[in-house]
Amino acid sequence: MAHMTNPLATPDQLYRRHSFSALPTELQDAIFFSAQCLTQAAGILLQLPQSATAQANVILARYWLVEPLMTYEFSDVSAAAIYLIAKVGPSPRSPRDVSNVYAYLLSTSSSFFRSPSSPPPANDPSSYYLSDTAYQAFHTRVLAIEARILYAINFDTHVALPHPLAITYLQALEFLNTRKEKISRRVVEYLNTALLSPQMLYLTSQPNSLAVAAIYNAAKDLGTKMPECEWWEVFDVDREELGFLVVGMRSVDGWARKMREDVPKMKEGMVTRKDIEGEMENRGLHVGNGHEEELDAEAELARRMDEKVAEMETGV
Repeated sequence: MAHMTNPLATPDQLYRRHSFSALPTELQDAIFFSAQCLTQAAGILLQLPQSATAQANVILARYWLVEPLMTYEFSDVSAAAIYLIAKVGPSPRSPRDVSNVYAYLLSTSSSFFRSPSSPPPANDPSSYYLSDTAYQAFHTRVLAIEARILYAINFDTHVALPHPLAITYLQALEFLNTRKEKISRRVVEYLNTALLSPQMLYLTSQPNSLAVAAIYNAAKDLGTKMPECEWWEVFDVDREELGFLVVGMRSVDGWARKMREDVPKMKEGMVTRKDIEGEMENRGLHVGNGHEEELDAEAELARRMDEKVAEMETGV
């Protein structure tokens, strides 16, 4: 049954992610949500199966569980995750395809994350044209981050999704007063929305629990009559976990709306590291990551060695 379960985040990992970061929680959540939405949009334009895109979302979450958010550009991490999952799956995509899609989504011609009330942007091909130099730079960054992702997740790219289980559970429950197509669609919508949750529901619960919670929410929304007994226990889910997941899934939409108000940059497109650094400066906070500090230290050491060599040559 190992293929139906996932490695879950430990309490210590979740604690460290929020407590040992210089970023406020709301900015961490904004980064996570933006990158997951970008990954979903890229999966659609790359014509990947939703199962592949969902796996990329989970891999991205696993990576950021153990690595600092500010180490790499957020869009590059998203591209590396979806490129990795597509490559190891049945629907590989070329680096050029991935680069073209991300260049478009991050351009001013894209409506990604734009307010629905604003007019659609003008299509300017020059805004998402990638020169050979820009493509090579993007490809190099993606390959480097791909290797880092694999190292961070111990080269375990297996992701068990709850979607197939949910459909199987629906067939077992036999909701007689609702069309299977209607409730199935609603269940899948909840499962896809849960991928965007800053609570990292896919890293804290197994697929069977996520499937049951999505069915419960969908049945409530559609007014479907459910069994009067505690039917979720048949699928090895207890009441406490079910309650947590039900609330977590239902709260994503309202939370996302509020987040767009709290972080205005989310209305203008994909959030970038520069945006986060600017927001931190506005709040009078300092943001840094070990990667950049390590590079700065190495650069300073190299500079001092060059000066020492120059002095020695002058003395000679």
